[in-house]
Amino acid sequence: MKTVILFRPNSEHARRVQDYLRDFERQTGKKIMQMDVDSVEGIDTCRLYDIVSYPAILATDNEGHIQQIWQDNFPTISELSYYV
Repeated sequence: MKTVILFRPNSEHARRVQDYLRDFERQTGKKIMQMDVDSVEGIDTCRLYDIVSYPAILATDNEGHIQQIWQDNFPTISELSYYV
């Protein structure tokens, strides 16, 4: 599985994302890949998976099929750890 959090690093939600990522890593020992929605890869990913609201967390299988998408609000850490 592949899990990525998409957000704008210099935005009003960046602090909330960084706090969530820090808490997630502290509790699970796992890291979540981060992606800037304004980067080329971020724009392509948002288009491909129809992500229109940020921050968003995308979980896909190894072939790229959507397993779960959370937009605007975060799942619990235990819920997300299943996908990481």
